[in-house]
Amino acid sequence: MNRAVFLDRDGVINHVILKDGKPYPPATLADLVILPGVEAALLRLRKAGFRLIVVTNQPDVARGAQTRARVEEINAWLQARLPIDEFCVCYHDDKDDCNCRKPKPGLLLDAAEDRGLDLKTSFMVGDRWRDIEAGCSAGCRTVFIDLGYSERQPENPDVRVKSLAEAAEWIIQKVAQASCLS
Repeated sequence: MNRAVFLDRDGVINHVILKDGKPYPPATLADLVILPGVEAALLRLRKAGFRLIVVTNQPDVARGAQTRARVEEINAWLQARLPIDEFCVCYHDDKDDCNCRKPKPGLLLDAAEDRGLDLKTSFMVGDRWRDIEAGCSAGCRTVFIDLGYSERQPENPDVRVKSLAEAAEWIIQKVAQASCLS
């Protein structure tokens, strides 16, 4: 597989904790709930020939509100239950000005280089503007899962959907259309 679907974690794979209309990650395994339809959507994407790579910002580690070990525990729990190939995590905050924190495309670019992935045939699925901007900057097509957060919205996703199941359907349709044109 030389193409991937890059997925944000919180809001795409699992429920977020909403506070004043803004999304926050689950703090513990007890707070973690996989969203409906996620496993089936991931299986469809895998069957369509995609590597499934979660790319997630976890700035609460840099802020001292969460531990790296807890984030890795949550990721391992998800990976044991879902067909996810791997997790790529940025533990920095905006002030760190790293290349891996979305909206910068570093996580996607590094994953593509390390695994020989073709970003032009890959997709980024996210629920925040940072995800979409990172995907666009990396050269991927982008799918915005619009959950109605009270925050900045992305300017240029390829499509807006309401769930990962809808995102998977759109991606598979695009792949089928491209195959017909080849």
